[in-house]
Amino acid sequence: MRDISHKLAFAHDGEAARYSDVFNPNDGQVQARVALGDRALLDRAVEAAKAAQPAWAAVNPQRRARVMFNFKALVEKNMDELAHLLSSEHGKVIADSRGDIQRGLEVIEFCCGIPHALKGEYTQGAGPGIDVYSMRQPIGIGAGITPFNFPAMIPLWMSGVAIATGNAFILKPSERDPSVPVRLGELFLEAGLPEGIFQVIQGDKEMVDAILDHPDIGAISFVGSSDIAHYVYKRGVDNGKRVQAMGGAKNHGIVMPDADLDQVVNDLSGAAFGSAGERCMALPVVVPVGEKTALALREKLIPAIQALRVGVSTDPEAHYGPVINAAHKAKIENYIQMGVDEGAELVVDGRGFTLQGHEQGFFVGPTLFDQVKPTMRTYQEEIFGPVLQMVRAESFEDALALPSQHQYGNGVAIFTRNGHAAREFAARVNVGMVGINVPIPVPVAYHTFGGWKRSAFGDTNQHGMEGVKFWTKVKTITQRWPDGGASGDSAFVIPTMG
Repeated sequence: MRDISHKLAFAHDGEAARYSDVFNPNDGQVQARVALGDRALLDRAVEAAKAAQPAWAAVNPQRRARVMFNFKALVEKNMDELAHLLSSEHGKVIADSRGDIQRGLEVIEFCCGIPHALKGEYTQGAGPGIDVYSMRQPIGIGAGITPFNFPAMIPLWMSGVAIATGNAFILKPSERDPSVPVRLGELFLEAGLPEGIFQVIQGDKEMVDAILDHPDIGAISFVGSSDIAHYVYKRGVDNGKRVQAMGGAKNHGIVMPDADLDQVVNDLSGAAFGSAGERCMALPVVVPVGEKTALALREKLIPAIQALRVGVSTDPEAHYGPVINAAHKAKIENYIQMGVDEGAELVVDGRGFTLQGHEQGFFVGPTLFDQVKPTMRTYQEEIFGPVLQMVRAESFEDALALPSQHQYGNGVAIFTRNGHAAREFAARVNVGMVGINVPIPVPVAYHTFGGWKRSAFGDTNQHGMEGVKFWTKVKTITQRWPDGGASGDSAFVIPTMG
């Protein structure tokens, strides 16, 4: 059994006091153990970051960008290795793992243009002989706390922008699938990043609290469940830190009567069940508008769902693989039973699914509920598994109200051929990211990612220019150069008072 440790700027002495098991979700067996760090280890990592960060911030932006170019090339060169390593610990199929890495790399591509993104503002002649300009400077030391479901993409979303803008960055990934972040740290060093600028600290809640309390960490980015996101945000802000904390989701897909149902079903197959539904931008709720639409959609959905292939992560024919661990499998199946108890119609039941030769694997079959009501707990809460719920709406207004009134507001999609309906929906829906005939509306890297309501805490989104703003602070300079003439005749007047 292999041990997974940290990626630090110093030698890690001795064994850890605590370890956590890392499972292979395909067969349910423990394949490794990960060392869980403590506050003392974090202190040493912070000291290494403090020693390295000033020199890195002094490196001009185009040279920092070159490190990003080198890193991107190295990740692409090692894509197969990274994807297989990711799948072996997470369980998602190789194609999904490659997508996980690629979506992270797209933010690294954005970071290759950091010299342009860091340009400040300049006003000549703001007052008599006075110019005003601004500059963006790094926070200093930032930290990221990332979830199990995207062990490459989300760490890259956070670390890329933080590092490119001149910060040191400490990452605490999920202890459930910790290996890929360590490998990314090795590739950053190979790309030319100085020691101490990107460090990986393994740990659990003890390490999270240590990060939230550490006085030398100035900014924290988090992705996870909403309850934990709120905890991270509150404790971090109480400690004087800048915090962005992304939480859970319950994304809806509104299906208008004029939608292309074949395309909708194809999109739902991937958006609801891809990666076993373990993503905050999954589409677990479909809302057909009108009874005729609901009946036609259901008729097409059932055979499509039954045709989905669940397999091991290395099966090239599989649509999705196992969920992360036994506890999460049990949680999903408990939600399915809860839906039955609440009175929803269980159309396709994914419980009890087993794969020959992998009977101990953490597999859940695709599940479909119909006649789900907004009052049901299974609708109100995030299931985070391969479960699609159909909530019928009588009208456009009823459909619009469902995602708008839900506690979560991460993403939403509408399927229609009607431009007016799409435009009206996009303008009025109370959700942060909207797809029009796009089932998973994750923005491209040079835009920004962030939900509303209990899907996000804090006022700055991830990546794009919002990410640059989060990881930097603005300094504004007002300057005057005397012309050598008589200057004592009048007092200085602030430009806005002139």
